[in-house]
Amino acid sequence: MRDLIKILLISLVFLIGWTSSYVYSGSSFENPSSFVSKELISPQDRVSEDDVYIFQNQIIIDIEGVSGAIYADTNSMDPLLDDGAIGLEIVPSSEDNIFVGDVVSFKTSWSNNLIVHRVIMIGEDDDGWYCVTKGDNSVFTDPGKLRFEDIEYLLIGVLY
Repeated sequence: MRDLIKILLISLVFLIGWTSSYVYSGSSFENPSSFVSKELISPQDRVSEDDVYIFQNQIIIDIEGVSGAIYADTNSMDPLLDDGAIGLEIVPSSEDNIFVGDVVSFKTSWSNNLIVHRVIMIGEDDDGWYCVTKGDNSVFTDPGKLRFEDIEYLLIGVLY
């Protein structure tokens, strides 16, 4: 009986604490949009409203040097890139065009295919500029540092 009372008291204290923190934070049970999400790194905006023309039966995206890409379904970039997604890519002109959060396609010694992963760190060492990449759906960073000359494309949009 004592154990049951202890469990009930602990549960009651937990419930009161949770309820008071919920009310204090300004959230409401009826409005789930009041929950706050953790900010994640995002790519740079490269397509402005002035570059997109939307008509009844077509959309024109006026970006110089853009090309399309279809990606292999490797799951490393889920949920951003999956089977059937069409990527819009440009060739970056310099390392100054690449930022943390951007998604890049690159060649590497550990794969015969182009890899498409997110830039999670940018630095400089004795050999110059480099970045570190990682798949969004991976717990591990990619091996080694990427140099600018390894990067083939920069993702600027995805169509589903």
